[in-house]
Amino acid sequence: MAIPDYQGWMLPLLQAAADGQDHALRDLTGQLADQAGLTVAERQELLPSGQQAVVSNRIQWAKTYLKKAGLLSQPSRGVIRITPDGLAVLAKKPARIDTAFLQSYPAFLAFYKQVQPAQSDTAPPETPEESLDAAYLSLRSALADELLERLKTCSPVFFERMVVQLLVAMGYGGSLADAGQAIGKSGDDGIDGIIKEDKLGLDVVCVQAKRWQTTVGRPVVQAFAGSMEGQRARKGVLITTASFSKEAEEYISRIERKIVLIDGKRLTELMIDHDIGVSTARSYVVKKMDADYFSEEDG
Repeated sequence: MAIPDYQGWMLPLLQAAADGQDHALRDLTGQLADQAGLTVAERQELLPSGQQAVVSNRIQWAKTYLKKAGLLSQPSRGVIRITPDGLAVLAKKPARIDTAFLQSYPAFLAFYKQVQPAQSDTAPPETPEESLDAAYLSLRSALADELLERLKTCSPVFFERMVVQLLVAMGYGGSLADAGQAIGKSGDDGIDGIIKEDKLGLDVVCVQAKRWQTTVGRPVVQAFAGSMEGQRARKGVLITTASFSKEAEEYISRIERKIVLIDGKRLTELMIDHDIGVSTARSYVVKKMDADYFSEEDG
C-alpha cells in the first residue's frame, strides 16, 4: 500500500495516545506502521535528501500539527501526551483529522497561515521537507538537462578540459597539470589517456571520453578494454554524453578488469556535485532546534 501522507497519520496518532500516558514518538511510529500494514521497504523508504525515513517525517509533522492545535502536548524530548482537547476530539469519533479540521482551533490557524502559501486553499499532500526536496530535485534535473545539451555542442578541446577538471575535482589525476599532460592525446572528438588514481600515482586509470550522439555498444567498450591490456592497466573509466547499451553494461560485469561506465546523465550529476560548469544561484539553510542545548541535566 502507499504510505499515507502526513494528514492521514493525524487521527491514528491521536488515537494511539488516547490512554493519556506519555508515549515515545519513536515507539508510536513503529506501532502505527504495523497498524497500517506497511512493508519493510515502505518503512525504509527515505526522503529524496536521504536524511530521514518518509514514514517518520510524516508522522512527526502530524504530531507538530496536532500539537499546534493543542490536541497533543510534548512534555519532554521525543515524547507526546494527549491533551483534554485531544480527548474531546476523540470522543466525537471523527472519521478523519486533517488541516481543514484543525483550522477550527485559533492557535493552529495562526500557525497554518504562516506556513501555507497564500494562493492555495488546500493543504499540499507533502510535508515541508518533501516539498523542498521535490523542488530541489526538479531544479537539479532541469540543470542536468541543460548541461548535457551544452556538452553535446561544445568543442572537443573544451570537452577535454572539462573532463580533466572533473576528474581532478573527484580526486584523480594528481594536479590539473598532471592530468592535462596525461589526457587528450587522440584528438578524435574526445579524449583518451592514462591518469593517476591518486595524487601519489600508486595506480593508474585508463580514460576514454567522447561526445557520442548514439548509444554506445559493446564493441566500443570491448575495444577500450583491449586498449587497457596494452597499458597493463586494471582500471578504466569510459565517459559519454550518450548512453550505454545493455550488452555493454553486461560485458563489463563479466570481465576481470574494473571499468566504470559514465553516461550523459551520470556525467552531468557529477558535474553538479563537484561544481564543474555550474555556480550557486542561492542557498537555503534549513535549521532545527538543538534540544541538547536546552538540557539542564548537567547543571
